[in-house]
Amino acid sequence: MKANIIQNYFDLTPRQIEQFNQLDTIYKDWNSKINVISRKNIDALYINHVLHSLGIAKIIEFLPGADILDVGTGGGFPGIPLAILFPETKFHLVDSIGKKLKVVEAVANDLGMANVRTTHDRVENISGKYDFIVSRAVTKMPDFVKWVKGKIKKEQQHNLKNGIFYLKGGDLSIELAPYKNVKVYDLKNYFKEAFFETKKLVYLPLKYQK
Repeated sequence: MKANIIQNYFDLTPRQIEQFNQLDTIYKDWNSKINVISRKNIDALYINHVLHSLGIAKIIEFLPGADILDVGTGGGFPGIPLAILFPETKFHLVDSIGKKLKVVEAVANDLGMANVRTTHDRVENISGKYDFIVSRAVTKMPDFVKWVKGKIKKEQQHNLKNGIFYLKGGDLSIELAPYKNVKVYDLKNYFKEAFFETKKLVYLPLKYQK
């Protein structure tokens, strides 16, 4: 399967096909040493992790030179797949667990990705401004918004306003109730695999703060 499933939904260059194909071997090798993906999930790498991460790319095309922050990246999701798809966009992958970032750094190095950097720290301690902040369900949205306060760039260069793209599942009505400008996309409308039946992408524009 490998990159074939990605090609069902995205136009890829030969280089991107090669990189996506390599993910299987690299992650299985590292997962045998450091458990960054659950054992039962590693065989579903391309649907549950890679394609899930790329759900963000169904809503927005990150521009060359844009700065994207991936909070709680774990084994590199959604940052690594997005960085393959958008090789001229800059991705900063952050996690508080150092051993996971060791895997992320190895993956980026093995794939020759110059557009990925990592930081071992809590996101509250990260300085810098970003066009968008991406993540896969690390906490409830109100807490996440507090974590990333003051990290959004003032200048908008994409069609969508700068803010958060958050991959999550289930009923989000309560935790998203405080946000009047939030938009929720059902990923089942973009991907036919059963895994996406309950999966959602939350987009929350955020105002610039000093």
